[in-house]
Amino acid sequence: MASFVIEGGHKLHGEIIPQGAKNEVLQLLCATLLTEEEVTISNVPNILDVNNLIQMLRDMGVEVSKKSGDTYTFKAATIDREYLESEEFLTRCSKLRGSVMLVGPLLARFGKALIAKPGGDKIGRRRLDTHFLGIQKLGASFDYDASRGVFKIYADRLKGTFMLLDEASITGTANIIMAAVLAEGTTTIYNAACEPYIQQLCRMLNRMGARISGIASNLLTIEGVESLKGCTHTALPDMIEVGSFIGMAAMTGSEILIKNVSHDNLGIIPNSFRRLGIQIEQRGDDILVPQQDHYQIESFIDGSIMTIADAPWPGLTPDLLSVMLVVATQAKGSVLIHQKMFESRLFFVDKLIDMGAQIILCDPHRAVVIGHDRNFNLRGGNMSSPDIRAGIALLIAALSAEGISRIHNIEQIDRGYQNIEQRLTALGARITRIE
Repeated sequence: MASFVIEGGHKLHGEIIPQGAKNEVLQLLCATLLTEEEVTISNVPNILDVNNLIQMLRDMGVEVSKKSGDTYTFKAATIDREYLESEEFLTRCSKLRGSVMLVGPLLARFGKALIAKPGGDKIGRRRLDTHFLGIQKLGASFDYDASRGVFKIYADRLKGTFMLLDEASITGTANIIMAAVLAEGTTTIYNAACEPYIQQLCRMLNRMGARISGIASNLLTIEGVESLKGCTHTALPDMIEVGSFIGMAAMTGSEILIKNVSHDNLGIIPNSFRRLGIQIEQRGDDILVPQQDHYQIESFIDGSIMTIADAPWPGLTPDLLSVMLVVATQAKGSVLIHQKMFESRLFFVDKLIDMGAQIILCDPHRAVVIGHDRNFNLRGGNMSSPDIRAGIALLIAALSAEGISRIHNIEQIDRGYQNIEQRLTALGARITRIE
């Protein structure tokens, strides 16, 4: 198990370019199964979760070719149907959360899909009801083998219908969209997720010949077509990386220019950091975070304590609450961080408390952070990364801390952040990877 050794207390300076959006690319990779023709995807991040899914596609029989550093072509003309029912395939599905989005494309194209209960971050229970209820509405049936943790989904021909999703699940919405584009008739999805990832998936599918309207809203209408063709698509920059770099600059008192952020697709992320007192300047499609020795958390108009909570888009993504919590530890003032969607994502705060942070964990969903205003720094610690987003938050804390920190289980960070130690070292960070 690899570890990072971080010498904290060094200011960073320079430019950094965010990688392609992990959550978007995982959807796009699954969508390549919907056509026999070649699909080209650019801005594919070189991270563990994406690379594992690409390898799964290869093993399924998809022809995968790397055209340049971040551009791949995929041609799913011939799929090994026997492999899709093998124990090897099911075992690999169980280790990759994004594999659940294979269900929609496989069912739409072949009428059958087997999938193991997917794994991923240990951030609380993430149910699959939205996926399967939506796909059932399209006419599919499914069986669950509890002893093996395997779902079997099958349908002779999917048929369009109206559905009201029980929650605006991003992966659930993506799965249903990919199943519906080849269904007979018209599908209407109400309470659909409308994150930029979903918008990008819909735009790519439309270039492939799908008929999806209502993009960027929570009401999607999909007219089914007989088949899809190939296309070329470029993924957005990763908004979670953009937010992580904003937090990193603030926490370390550094000036960082974040290049090519696709500002129009960041939603309220910049303003959410501004509520913590962080100065952010938009320069075209770049973001400059100037050096700040102090930043002060805003209060509400009536003077009450600021609350920052996650919500479905266009609300704040839950993936950045861990970063914002860490950043608040060195702000002036107090803030309540309310993680509504996942019940285990705040359980890393004990590591921050050990580093000297003043945090009250109220319950699994809420934590009150009392900022230090840099009156004293966090101290280096020895910790383990429980999930991707907590891992980057702990890395940010370690970069700002006095002394040496060690972060173990950094494979979790590798799942979401591309070559992170080299990229941060180029900014002046002192990070060493130990295998």
